[in-house]
Amino acid sequence: MTRIPTAIDEVDASWMSATFGRSITDVHHEQIGIGIGVSSALYRTSLSGFDAPTLITKLPALAEEAVFTSSVLRMYIREVRFFQNLAQDSPVRVPQGYHGVVDEETSQFIQLMEDMGSLRVVDQNEGMGIDDARQAVDELALWHAEWWGRADPIVERGDSVCLSDPVYPAVLPLVFAEGWDKVNNEMTVAPEILAVGPAWTEKLSGLLASLSSQPNTIIHGDFRADNILFSDDGSIVLLDFQLTGRGSASYDLAYFITQSLTPEVAATHETELFNRWRDGLIAADVPEAATVELWDRYREAAYFCLVYPIVASRGMDLSDERQYQLIDNMNSRFARAVDQLNLADLAR
Repeated sequence: MTRIPTAIDEVDASWMSATFGRSITDVHHEQIGIGIGVSSALYRTSLSGFDAPTLITKLPALAEEAVFTSSVLRMYIREVRFFQNLAQDSPVRVPQGYHGVVDEETSQFIQLMEDMGSLRVVDQNEGMGIDDARQAVDELALWHAEWWGRADPIVERGDSVCLSDPVYPAVLPLVFAEGWDKVNNEMTVAPEILAVGPAWTEKLSGLLASLSSQPNTIIHGDFRADNILFSDDGSIVLLDFQLTGRGSASYDLAYFITQSLTPEVAATHETELFNRWRDGLIAADVPEAATVELWDRYREAAYFCLVYPIVASRGMDLSDERQYQLIDNMNSRFARAVDQLNLADLAR
């Protein structure tokens, strides 16, 4: 096995040739996803002598704070394990994984995968339109149905992590507190968020227990606009598997609706999209009785998902317009959810 590179400069023609067992030449990297790939460093790699003229190279994040969080939450391990052991079962199209390896002691990793850059992208900052959201929700239901009731062995062999894993209450309060201070110091925070944010850490254990209770499935964990591409036929391609885990299927849907749709679209279509997704689960042979409490889990997941913009802010440069706007939009969308879903009730 070739060594795991520690920097993009080490992913050169020599390393590529040794990895793929053929003569690879003219290797060049262009960093992409700045302000999007917060937990990893992403590069479009051009090369000669491979099956495709470009591929995507994924390495640990460049920000120390993001590497710390990603490592303790086993995010890089989950990414590599997904391509090794789960990708072939995904009912939703995912990139082809060409090569992935991770040091489970240090979390140093590299993942090489198919370049899907020709597909249509929906900008997270702009928010997803309702037609695209309906397609995404339809395919999300297929994803959840695929692993419904079958997540335990996947967690037991180390391919994923359960939301009830002790690492979450051990780590999240620390990184949430750091992000909370940063966001409050460098941004204007909506009063709705200020009303529920201080209680988030206190409520964390209860939220995690509820969101990991039965019935559960494999959740994507980061189902948002920047990780969803659209093919010419309208079907989606799903990216980024660093947060796959065992939990309530409502988790993915709540995160998607509350933070990838504009407040106006979410306010108008939230119930419709939830019912569409639930109907999709049932159509894919999930027992209807198992879907009865999914709305309660949806509200809990919406509250929990404040963790995403707050923790992500730790590894972001909020003086950068794109990165600032991403966190600000996620916060304003969460504020809408606080109001419309009465999340303040969960913070009491």
